[in-house]
Amino acid sequence: MEFLEAIDVHADALKRAALTAGPSAPVRNCPKWTVHDLVRHVAWVHCFAVATALNTSAEPAPPDDWDELLGWWDGQRLAMREALSQPPETPARSPFPGVAVSVGDWTRRMAHEAAIHRLDAESALDPRPATKYSPAFAADGVDEYLTFLVPQRSPRYEKAGIIHFTTPGRTWALRLAPGEHARPVPPGTPDAELRGDADDVYRALWGRAHHAEVSGDPALLAPLAAP
Repeated sequence: MEFLEAIDVHADALKRAALTAGPSAPVRNCPKWTVHDLVRHVAWVHCFAVATALNTSAEPAPPDDWDELLGWWDGQRLAMREALSQPPETPARSPFPGVAVSVGDWTRRMAHEAAIHRLDAESALDPRPATKYSPAFAADGVDEYLTFLVPQRSPRYEKAGIIHFTTPGRTWALRLAPGEHARPVPPGTPDAELRGDADDVYRALWGRAHHAEVSGDPALLAPLAAP
């Protein structure tokens, strides 16, 4: 699935779930949020993506009224679709000092942002839909998380070690050390491993319900959890 198409598919599913659940429904994946909070967050992220892709300032915060918020979000989605339709190699504003970011990077980021928050919106439904992502899309989400997001974080690792993230099609390996940024290394003998199908490893990295297995030292994995 192309990333622009993925944004549409997952944002549409997110909105359907939000409308079905209603603004006051609790989001089981994010216990501090209601559906209203979730939609407000997603709408603001889409607004921010427009600003980064076009190198402009983000608009004011989204409205609080539910109906107005839904309309505002629809507008941001259309603006984001247009902004991200530029050639993927077009430079975009980067949130990471000294790291170049392109429109293609933001398109990929927004596809996975929509996919993960779709799961959150669906967690407000009863029964919860049995959504499962394709191995290719989920594996790309694992790669984006480990190679694009994690290496930019401020070092906050108290222990040194090698971690493997293993799916049926690929193993990613990261080296952690106190005071250093996480960095990719060739797979070897890990000190900890997160293993499962791509969908489960993807969800595990983002702190959503999963069936991936952890072996070795779980303390090494803790600082990599999604913020």
